[in-house]
Amino acid sequence: MVFAAAPGAGPANPWFHPPDPSYFEQGRYVYERNCLICHGAYGRGDGELVQNWPIHPRNFTKAVFKYRSTPYGKLPINADLERTIRHGVSGTPMPVFSQLRDQDVRAVIEYIKTLAPEWKNPDNYSAPIDLPAPPAWFNDPAVRAEHILEGRTQFFTTCIPCHGEKADGNGIAAPGLVDSSGQPIHPADLRQPLRSGATLQDAWRTIAVGINGTPMVGFDGALPPARIWDLVAYVESIKVAAP
Repeated sequence: MVFAAAPGAGPANPWFHPPDPSYFEQGRYVYERNCLICHGAYGRGDGELVQNWPIHPRNFTKAVFKYRSTPYGKLPINADLERTIRHGVSGTPMPVFSQLRDQDVRAVIEYIKTLAPEWKNPDNYSAPIDLPAPPAWFNDPAVRAEHILEGRTQFFTTCIPCHGEKADGNGIAAPGLVDSSGQPIHPADLRQPLRSGATLQDAWRTIAVGINGTPMVGFDGALPPARIWDLVAYVESIKVAAP
């Protein structure tokens, strides 16, 4: 599904899609029925169901969204928010909302945008990065093995300070890492399913754009796309098999 531009999207930044007020009432209704119990009445991530959870729901009033297709530090596009709503977030209490109608998903996205002033600033919007299709060599075990080795080398050059030699999130820098709120944060255990999605392209996107609000910056521009695919191949190769 492709959302149309909201009123106010201007030519200076065609990706500027501020909250569409025509969806407010419907969006609030959808939010109160599906999201309030975890994200709280005002979107602060303090719903009554999650008071003692180790993983806190997203605080929408801060407008910091981890899983996006836009560059590091930018707001997500509507399709990014839809993907999280539709597919949930692996390893967290964020469930799948596949039952919601398209118009309800659009409405609740527009409502969430009203909870933070950042959504009214065109400077916070950006085009998504180009997301390439997985290379054909992923389907050739022998060639893929070569790229896994390249990815391992890249991983040990770039990633082990945080993620550790075993990719379990226990790198030498891990104990001192904090998020944008100053709270301790632990790097992902890359042997487990990624929270950003289950596909090869989800992994590529996460490496390329990073995770807002965390020390995981994006490597788009720092690494060529081919090297990012090598990293994806390596990370996929070390996944722990499900019991």
